[in-house]
Amino acid sequence: MAKHTGETIIKKYANRRLYNTGTSTYVTLEDLAKMVKRGEEFKVQDAKTSEDITHAVLTQIIVEQEAKTGNTLLPTAFLRQLISYYGDQMQMVVPTFLEHSMKTFSEQQNQMQEQMAKAFGDTSASKSFATPFGFMEEQVKRNTELFRQAMQVFTPFPVPPAPKETKKPDASELDDLKAQLRTLQTKLDQL
Repeated sequence: MAKHTGETIIKKYANRRLYNTGTSTYVTLEDLAKMVKRGEEFKVQDAKTSEDITHAVLTQIIVEQEAKTGNTLLPTAFLRQLISYYGDQMQMVVPTFLEHSMKTFSEQQNQMQEQMAKAFGDTSASKSFATPFGFMEEQVKRNTELFRQAMQVFTPFPVPPAPKETKKPDASELDDLKAQLRTLQTKLDQL
């Protein structure tokens, strides 16, 4: 598929076929997923009504991706929590929060990968291993605090503070986590 600048229009027909007007070819949901990964902008329209159905199609891609791979990005607990916000006063806040969190994560992804590379470059030093964990832990804490603050704005009841971490990991736990990170880095490199 040729790469185009600007937003490409994808037409969805009644027979569920998708037509890329930029390349004048029929495409699949898998093709649209690849376009997203390449950073190509597109808008999906109903061919008959010209209604923008991009959100529904992107959601369908996520459902397919979650079903076909054994590694899901959306844990069950997260999905349950997300569903609970529909119809709730938090429904207005959650999309903005999630969008901001994903944007922040994307902006810092390269920095995390560099930290991981540094950590695995020196396998003998556990000091360098703590750096990527510290970075990721700090990011999770910031996102959790942002969400807690958003919850306080929209609820009349105070939100209890997050529990404090009391136990530091021992050497065997660090070795296990290091092995898991190596596996994740290998998967990231394959992507």
